Amino acid sequence: MNLIERVKNILLQPKTEWERISTEATAAGDLYKSYIAPLAAIGPVASIIGMSVVGISLPFMGSFRIPITSSIAQALTSYVLTLVGVFIIALIIDALAPAFGGEKNQIQALKVATYASTPSWIAGIVMVLPMLGFIALLAALYGLYLLYLGLPLLMKAPREKAIGYTVVVVIVAVVVMMMIGAVSGIFMPAPTMPTPNFTPH
Repeated sequence: MNLIERVKNILLQPKTEWERISTEATAAGDLYKSYIAPLAAIGPVASIIGMSVVGISLPFMGSFRIPITSSIAQALTSYVLTLVGVFIIALIIDALAPAFGGEKNQIQALKVATYASTPSWIAGIVMVLPMLGFIALLAALYGLYLLYLGLPLLMKAPREKAIGYTVVVVIVAVVVMMMIGAVSGIFMPAPTMPTPNFTPH
């Protein structure tokens, strides 16, 4: 599996790529090493640059930078929790499969969780400029579409149940991501905002 080709194909021709993915014999370890680990690192690395090098700008408040040690700690925590989060979401996809007429298969569930996360991981590059965070939201929405396409094919659930399956998985995934954000946020100190200088001249 070529990383760049896989990313391009799952983003630009997802229906065809899901068909290909469904027949691949892939070990969980290989999937983590060759795909999840490098792509999941994009956002955390970009966030270090964005928060500690470029800086964060707020209207009427000026700009500020997060101490590099704090941004690295936050990024590492976010990265590790993201790796764990993919696995947890895969377990949820697998556990829910029978409820939607599908078949339990842990490696197929991990494939779904992994490749549906691709847009969000790629969009993590916008963290270099934190004010462009809305692009990550658009990427996440496209990830939902990928999830909708992949679930019935890889988990062998009836197509007519794909929407319900997707909605339930998304709800659980949002909860997992919120928990990841909350835990990684522990390492982010409250920034010292710039204050206007009212000293008379």
